[in-house]
Amino acid sequence: MTSPSPRQTESLSGSLNLLITAALSGASVMVIELAAVRLIAPWFGTSLVVWSNVIAVVLLGLALGYLLGARFSRSDAPESRLLTLLAIGALATAWTPLIAGPVARTFVPSGLTLDQAVGVFRWGSLATALSLFLLPALVLGGVGPLVTELVAIRGGLHSGDAGGRVLFASTVGSLLGVFGTSYWAVPELGMRGTFFLAAGLLTLAAGALLLGRRARHGVPPVLLLFVVAGGLFALEPADAQSDMKLLEVRESPYQRVRVVESTADGKRFLQVNESTNSFQSVWQKDAGLLTGSFYYNDFVLPAWWTALEAASDAAPRSWRVLCIGMGGGTSKRVLEGALPTHFQLAYSGIELDPVVVELARKWCDLTEGPNDQIIAGLDGRAGARLLDPGFDQIIVDAYANQIEIPPHLVTLQFFKELKDQLAPGGWIQINVGGESTTAPLVKAIAGTLSRALDASVLIMQVPGTRNLELVARVGATVPTPSSTSWKPEGLPAQIRSLLQGRDVRGQWDWVGPSSPVDLILTDDRAPVETLELMSLEQLRAGA
Repeated sequence: MTSPSPRQTESLSGSLNLLITAALSGASVMVIELAAVRLIAPWFGTSLVVWSNVIAVVLLGLALGYLLGARFSRSDAPESRLLTLLAIGALATAWTPLIAGPVARTFVPSGLTLDQAVGVFRWGSLATALSLFLLPALVLGGVGPLVTELVAIRGGLHSGDAGGRVLFASTVGSLLGVFGTSYWAVPELGMRGTFFLAAGLLTLAAGALLLGRRARHGVPPVLLLFVVAGGLFALEPADAQSDMKLLEVRESPYQRVRVVESTADGKRFLQVNESTNSFQSVWQKDAGLLTGSFYYNDFVLPAWWTALEAASDAAPRSWRVLCIGMGGGTSKRVLEGALPTHFQLAYSGIELDPVVVELARKWCDLTEGPNDQIIAGLDGRAGARLLDPGFDQIIVDAYANQIEIPPHLVTLQFFKELKDQLAPGGWIQINVGGESTTAPLVKAIAGTLSRALDASVLIMQVPGTRNLELVARVGATVPTPSSTSWKPEGLPAQIRSLLQGRDVRGQWDWVGPSSPVDLILTDDRAPVETLELMSLEQLRAGA
């Protein structure tokens, strides 16, 4: 008979330390994977394509890491190899947010146009993910096989028994990493803090492993290297364009939000997951129409057209508006200062991200009067169901990933829900990013809206912007461009100027209930990303 080897007779505490190491490593994997998309979102957004690219890179790294760990597990010193992997993982993770900006900008050329954006976001996000996340994922993939080997040796266990215990510990750690990242780390620590947390967990994993080692092994280089990484981590990257002054930046549970101020004219812009000059909300000192070319100004047109329909009745009346995708409240500020004088605004705004509302109150003069409702933290579709019907105007201006409308906010079922929320003669306006009235995405949304309301939908290009407005009514008609009702004499000069030049046929189009539509968007099928790509391909082709 042979006597047990020293490794086989080690105490159970050694195996426990190894399982703790597996749990902390599992938590780190999920912290990195969930925070990875948010880290590169300012350059590429958080679309399904970006998520797919990041997840694919992490899975590729883990797969290669499993092979590496399996090879290392056959070495004479698997424990030292494990410590080396944890050291490299901690350093790579701590460095990732420091180099994210320079790496991402390498794949986002300056002067990027809308027709180039989807292609760049698709392949640029993949290249950036490979550059930033492949190494940390590969290293962490090697942890599992090595821990399994050591647990089997120390406890004298079968490989299946050891593997099951390690998978259990790693998965429990991953669960904690998922909830900790989404509910605490990203909102409270920000992106750099979250990656620093992941690096810290890997250092703790190394520490747990050290507790099971004999003193003669000494202190591994991971601790010294991690201290160096921590010092580098304190470096503050640049965060605003040269012509913009950064007022505040926050990480919310949903996205990265910042407010910048133009050094030229003092306008403030609320930006979500943006690294370019795009924006989601605009503020200027005076309420009313914004100076310059902004689609927000079009939101006052339904009220003026309605007022002129009843020109003989100038009695005060309430004008109830619901804005889904309120952002920083630009629509509210425009309406407050530009409605007909006898219209009294009653505004309901729904914004998914509470941090956006907090920053809007602080920097964009978002206020809530006695007739207003500001709803933060609810999805626009779910929130709209909770409100009393009878709105005179509903605005849909919601975007999730820089250039994409959330699919569930452009479906036949959703538009039918909005129809039930409108008063007779009520208006719906939808802001759609694009360059052409014939773009597949625009046509699909307009056709779906037309079917839902059983009414014609006006597609209107907003001059000087990359936006189109879809306008429809319930039980009444929208003025036809070039008709007398389009730009009547009763309109103030500044309102008439909004419509200047839009009566050119290429600047507008109609979609009616009987118009041929290639695709009606439904809750079951709403391929917004595909339609957006088709629209940009059409633009590149010069259609």
